Amino acid sequence: MNIELRFFASVREALGVSQESLVLPQSIFTVGEVRAWLVARGGVWADALSEKRVLRMAYNQVMCEANAVISEGGEIAFFPPVTGG
Repeated sequence: MNIELRFFASVREALGVSQESLVLPQSIFTVGEVRAWLVARGGVWADALSEKRVLRMAYNQVMCEANAVISEGGEIAFFPPVTGG
């Protein structure tokens, strides 16, 4: 399955990349599984996307939870929580 990834703010800075196109293994079906697969890359990927780190996620520009199901050509975005004041 082909997907697009987008990284914003401190996640982008930690990874040194703002976007990436990927072909996922056939065993990955959710946003959370994509995150875990990226963490398995190790290094900065494991640090920036760790489950211990609070991150917001969006699928096709709609905020979502880790259990959101993905499909061919979708877009997943990762970014830190934003606070206002």
